[in-house]
Amino acid sequence: MTLGQPRDPHEDRSGAQHVPPQPGGRRYEHLYLHVPFCARRCSYCDFAIAVRRDVPWHQFAQAVSRECEIRRVGECSGMLRTVYLGGGTPSRLGADGVAATLHALRDHVAWTDDAEVTLEANPEDISADVVARWRAAGVNRLSIGIQSFDDLVLSWMHRVHDAAGAATAVREARRGGMVDFSLDLIFATPDRLARDWAADLERAIALEPAHISLYGLTVEPQTPLGRWHARGQEQEAPEERYEREFLLAHETLRAAGYEHYEVSNFARPGHRARHNSAYWRGVPYLGLGPSAHGFDGRTRRWNRDAFTAWERALGTLTDPIGGEEMLTSENQLAEQVYLGLRTVDGLAVSTVEVAHVDAWRRAGWVEVVDDAGGARLVCTPHGWLRLDSLAADLTAFRSRS
Repeated sequence: MTLGQPRDPHEDRSGAQHVPPQPGGRRYEHLYLHVPFCARRCSYCDFAIAVRRDVPWHQFAQAVSRECEIRRVGECSGMLRTVYLGGGTPSRLGADGVAATLHALRDHVAWTDDAEVTLEANPEDISADVVARWRAAGVNRLSIGIQSFDDLVLSWMHRVHDAAGAATAVREARRGGMVDFSLDLIFATPDRLARDWAADLERAIALEPAHISLYGLTVEPQTPLGRWHARGQEQEAPEERYEREFLLAHETLRAAGYEHYEVSNFARPGHRARHNSAYWRGVPYLGLGPSAHGFDGRTRRWNRDAFTAWERALGTLTDPIGGEEMLTSENQLAEQVYLGLRTVDGLAVSTVEVAHVDAWRRAGWVEVVDDAGGARLVCTPHGWLRLDSLAADLTAFRSRS
């Protein structure tokens, strides 16, 4: 299967070659800031996080400002159209910490009046007062990590909130004036949990979010789940149920008025995630914060993973870069195909490529759409379940053509 657990949208899939830093740059319109702090590590999580009881938000905001100075963010950025605080759990910064962090960014770079400014938040951090203060600081979109409305599943995931708290968080977000928010859910949990996926979908729909993201659970080695699996204490959901739950989500959410516009994402009309959509179009973006990746259209760089190592480098006025690599022409081709097939916008294809994928069309995995711009190849939900193999096949065909 190809959908996997929640991943950073800026995670590298290319296997690209390492190259020395490149001179020059471009005017970025999208910025990702990784906020590493969490109350605890979830059972499935292999992200770069820092578990802290007391979050050092003053230090974090100061370090963000230093990274902007050292990397001359103001000189390489235009007016930002999207700003995304991901993690980790950015809501752990609290009202004051989010305000201080956004203020630190604004000291170096400006964004448009209609910029999408997203904050990832966990339910236990949300109250009407805090949300109102986030809004006053500039946040206009929340991505809320619900994951499930089943208390047993939430406990197994090591989540802090319970099902009642999830629903309360959405109500509090609305009371605080937040209109645009997304809910995250995870599907394909182990059979023994007897999770009612259909009920979770219905409860999410009942909260009337503008956007819903769904991620299939996968086992990553360096996680609690990975260790349970290695010891034989836990089993992955069978592929048949993974596929069944994905397709059920597609049908249920479409019937409720959501557009399935990307393999893992559903939106009400006009509410596609603008920041993540930039990733899927291959648009350059800045990445700040520990472990954050950035992309200039050809070269991908990433920062040191650990919060302490990232902060220590900045304290000595050193670029906290962890590595850098340039996409080869082969990498660029692979990414163009893979990203194109991820969304309902599809991938422009030639007449000979249409002939090549005819067996896929007959199998119900893709549709060929003809419009004024030519033919486009669009995956169906059944095709998205085979995304990796379809993209690899078409990439290989293009490379030979």
